[in-house]
Amino acid sequence: MAKKNTTKILRVAELFAGVGGFRVGLGRVRSKKRKFEVVWSNQWEPGTNTQHASDIYVKRFGSDGHSNENIGAVPTSKIPRHDLLVGGFPCQDYSVARTLSHAAGLEGKKGVLWWSIHRILKEKGSSAPSFLMLENVDRLLKSPASQRGRDFAVMLASLSDLGYAVEWRVINAAEYGMPQRRRRIYIMGYRKGTKIYKEKVSSGPVKWLTTSGITAKVFPVKKPELLRIDPFDISGTLAEITKTFNKDRTSSPFETSGMMLNRKVWTFKAVPDYDGELAKLKDFLEPHNKVPKEYFIDENSLKTWRYLKGGKKQKRKTKSGFEYEYSEGPMAFPDPLDKPSRTIVTGEGGPTPSRFKHVIRVGSRYRRLTPVELERLNMFDPGHTIEASDIKRAFFMGNALVVGIVTKLGEELLRRA
Repeated sequence: MAKKNTTKILRVAELFAGVGGFRVGLGRVRSKKRKFEVVWSNQWEPGTNTQHASDIYVKRFGSDGHSNENIGAVPTSKIPRHDLLVGGFPCQDYSVARTLSHAAGLEGKKGVLWWSIHRILKEKGSSAPSFLMLENVDRLLKSPASQRGRDFAVMLASLSDLGYAVEWRVINAAEYGMPQRRRRIYIMGYRKGTKIYKEKVSSGPVKWLTTSGITAKVFPVKKPELLRIDPFDISGTLAEITKTFNKDRTSSPFETSGMMLNRKVWTFKAVPDYDGELAKLKDFLEPHNKVPKEYFIDENSLKTWRYLKGGKKQKRKTKSGFEYEYSEGPMAFPDPLDKPSRTIVTGEGGPTPSRFKHVIRVGSRYRRLTPVELERLNMFDPGHTIEASDIKRAFFMGNALVVGIVTKLGEELLRRA
């Protein structure tokens, strides 16, 4: 008699999928009894006919269950039931809420970003996913400048109203032994009624944020001897929060770590507690003799590279005629090989001299990083984006996340789900 398959599967929907960073990270979670399975994905780049990232996604994972259309126009009914919704939603102006006459009630200025996630969760109703894993740039905690933290407050309040408890942490991957200094906020959501939601309620905020929570278990933080977190409430309708939250104050109330339960927020500045080895850029490089010659910098342009990387002060003038002094500090040139890499940027590709591109020195020669090296620094398999041009491959990695973080969060979530 054949053995019954008792593997527990957590079905995943991946939004704003890019080239599949969440899928790669979750796919590396190892468990004999449980696993993640992506049942639906969406990647769509507005304003372009060729959908480069979506094409790479299909090359790697196949077209079954993949959508290459504007997520704002995809009916929720077309998205299959799933247990975990993941996504690195684009960091545009997604959180300006305003009352509308139509049924959705709320809409972001650009409509299809954060509010597409909100719409899916709301319209799924009783079949909404049990868990959320979202990623964004850390400036989300303090935007916009006129109302520091308003955007994040709107997000938290809307998730609370939909029945989710939330925790977040700004994680610099390099501070936990990964190869890139990339700071991003990771947001975990747990729906009311789930085992993890109940654990969170019973643990209490300090214990959850410092020792027992999903994020704290895999990304430990130092716990001050006397940690007291004074909570605050996010009150009002979403439209009211948009108009009044933290108005006229100069700093955001949201620190780098926190949780929200029933619109009550606890937050503190987390300090990583990691005593392992730090990654070194040199360990992720291709053999010197295998690097194509176009990645090496000729002597004639080195002066330009040095100037752009150096510190400088310049007189500038606005369109209205106002004069001011622009200054910027020096950057390392070349990039140190015995430390984690700097953050990869979308403009990393191409030979044109730039302040922000990586430049390393090997022997007596200087060169840029190759697409394979950029993939390794985000912890993708080498060649993950090989079908695209080198400039596009660099662009993809500038937009991607460090997949090792997703793997660690996924392991703990799967263990406790």
